Amino acid sequence: MAFDKALAFTIAALILFVVANAFPFMGFGLPGDIRHTTLVTGSIEMYRQGAIALSLIVIFASVVIPALQMILLLYLLVPLNLGYRPREIPAVMKTLHYMGNWSMMDVFLLAILVSTVKLADMAHIVPGPALFAFVVLIFMLAGAQASFDEERVWSMVKVPDPDPAADEIIECHVCHLAVPIDHHHERHAHCPRCNTALHYRKPDSLQRTWAMVIGALICYIPANALPIMHTTSLGNTQSDTILSGIIYLLHHGSWPIALVIFFASVLIPLTKLLILMYLLLSVKMRASWRPRERTRMYQLAELVGKWSMVDVFVVSILVSLVQMGNLASIEAAHGALFFCAVVIITMFAAMAFDPRLIWDNLGETNDRLSTRYA
Repeated sequence: MAFDKALAFTIAALILFVVANAFPFMGFGLPGDIRHTTLVTGSIEMYRQGAIALSLIVIFASVVIPALQMILLLYLLVPLNLGYRPREIPAVMKTLHYMGNWSMMDVFLLAILVSTVKLADMAHIVPGPALFAFVVLIFMLAGAQASFDEERVWSMVKVPDPDPAADEIIECHVCHLAVPIDHHHERHAHCPRCNTALHYRKPDSLQRTWAMVIGALICYIPANALPIMHTTSLGNTQSDTILSGIIYLLHHGSWPIALVIFFASVLIPLTKLLILMYLLLSVKMRASWRPRERTRMYQLAELVGKWSMVDVFVVSILVSLVQMGNLASIEAAHGALFFCAVVIITMFAAMAFDPRLIWDNLGETNDRLSTRYA
């Protein structure tokens, strides 16, 4: 069967997902007084502390969206392996397409490693069965996505004959169908396969990207200046920023983890903002130099965006584990919310930017399109 491998991976991932959420994930504490947590404990604890937005973002990125991905894959793969064409293929495939960047279990796994290093000197850490299931789950889900033939599924959707008056072609950015259209009806055109609005260039791409870049820059300052968590130990409270956390890891000899946090939480967000500003300015100046390199820069900025969420997940894990009454406790602080806003806004900024604008100044025809849509 064409989809049997993807189905096997998806079923295995779904079983492991249930195990990862039903059993203890990790324990932390002193001998005889171990606090066991589940995957959602951190979100629940942050909600109780009043960090409602942060708790919802964490649970959606680490639990809800991955679960929906697996359910939708199963919805498609079961009938396909039985020889039936599932209903609502376009709607399901579009949903999977938009979910792709927001499933962050792999980032959560990195956060577990960082949290373990930070807590190693405080008390005992006891890995639970859910942790092992979670690690294997990530590989199973990656296998399901890699073996899932999207083009073959899209080819099962019937497409009506093209408009005989069509004189131009637009590619759908969701299903990648080349759609012939009449340029007089271009602004109201929709993909005949997935019903997505068609555009030669994303509408108001530069304006929307600039607005989000400026918003992310504004949030970047408090994200680094304000503490991301408060640690209370034996009555003494210490507030930690992102940089102070990196310094703590360096002082304790964990320089590899410190470098990971520095790259993910400091360097990547700032580099992404600089890349987007550079691309925006180059397009506005109608620059024609090195379009391939600039396109690769954009692809890099889009690829690494979600990995900056590692510090937010670290806070959620620490909040869930370190709740030992008067002995020790950790609370999420405002800096974590601002940092989360930076990550999410820059991800939306990368989605709003149209990399085709980079190539618009290489010829007279593309110059015309750039004037109309940039």
